[in-house]
Amino acid sequence: MRNVIRQKLADSFVAELPRLTRRDARVPSIAGKAHAVIGMRRAGKSCFLKQCLKDRAEAGVPRDALVYFSFEDERLAGMQTEHLNWVLEEYYLARPRFRDRRDVIFCFDEIQNVPGWEAFIRRILDSEKMEIFVSGSSARMLSREIATALRGRATETIIFPFAFGEYLRRHGLEVPENPAFVPKAQRSQLENAFGAYLEAGGFPEAQGLEPRDRLTLLQSYVDTVIFRDVVERHHVTNVEALRRLVRQLLASPAGTFSVHKFSNDLRSQGVAVGKNALHEMLSWLEDSFLIHLVPIDAASERKRHVNPRKIYPVDSGLIPAFDRSGQPNTGHALETAVMVELERRSCRVAYVRTKAGHEVDFVATTPEGKRTYIQVCSDLSTAEVRQREFRPFSELLSLRNKARFLLLTLTTTDVSICQKEAPAGLTVKPAWEWLLEPAK
Repeated sequence: MRNVIRQKLADSFVAELPRLTRRDARVPSIAGKAHAVIGMRRAGKSCFLKQCLKDRAEAGVPRDALVYFSFEDERLAGMQTEHLNWVLEEYYLARPRFRDRRDVIFCFDEIQNVPGWEAFIRRILDSEKMEIFVSGSSARMLSREIATALRGRATETIIFPFAFGEYLRRHGLEVPENPAFVPKAQRSQLENAFGAYLEAGGFPEAQGLEPRDRLTLLQSYVDTVIFRDVVERHHVTNVEALRRLVRQLLASPAGTFSVHKFSNDLRSQGVAVGKNALHEMLSWLEDSFLIHLVPIDAASERKRHVNPRKIYPVDSGLIPAFDRSGQPNTGHALETAVMVELERRSCRVAYVRTKAGHEVDFVATTPEGKRTYIQVCSDLSTAEVRQREFRPFSELLSLRNKARFLLLTLTTTDVSICQKEAPAGLTVKPAWEWLLEPAK
């Protein structure tokens, strides 16, 4: 095994760092912390680790101070905690001039395959001069529990499927510096690409596939989440109820979900499952990053719990993979893309029900406390629809003068007329333009 470690390190020194689609995720710059790269399976975590190494290389760090070490190797099967130190010993035997003299960057991928790895990471954070990244594909490595495992010694970077700007890069298209001002030809190109993005989604491996193959691939991702991240990890015995729950959630994106109603529906079909068990399943699915649960906006914790939550998949590409209607679902795909972008921007998100009973899709609160009310509508071509979408804003604008108010739509076609009719203080713009803007 020690020879295998030595060979893997030697290979790492000479391996060319690949040129990959640049991700916009940010690594917090906090000294003394490991960087935990988490997110749903197949979202691109390992590639992001290699991007981080490439960034360090371009910043002048010597290539042999940058180590990507994957434990996904059958030759390392049976590796124990005490063997982890061999990785460091062999590295510093090969590069003794680096020890205690300069920062070394280690990316440990799939390290969860070695029991007791957390203690090893905590020890070398204290005893060695190095920057550490950890990631993996087990359920525990995917979730926020990794920060707990490292006892507060880790920061989090969540990797989502491609954002729209990343999707453009992946397909060789220019990302405009100022999306509000682009030539007509480029705007048409961007709107065409945005429609394709909403349909195909952002999972890297799904890009460029034929629709049938893409849907099969995405369905296999969901099956893996069900069985490896939920069933195996949490010892779920009522697999049938879990599968039906997942199908219901992914077939009804952007809709409200009531555990009470769903439990009754299952019981009427002969599938018995308790409400507490369904609540746990929802929590586990969210922890695996497959879905996002959006509560109602309320100061009362009780009100947030008793009202139904809205459910969004982690990627709009999952919608056609589970939709039963066979019809395009552009509106829900658009709403999902906006929701995931808010998560990507680290916003706290809720939906709003006004006193008059009108609903706003999202109220997003940034880490700095700035609030934005966002309504999403794919088609604003008729006056009736425009007035319906304006109605809740007319109520909110008079009550919350420090917030920002946005109405996002699919294309620029109806934006100018819609903006003229909109209440003062409401900004109307195409969603693709907002998605490409820097976070505010």
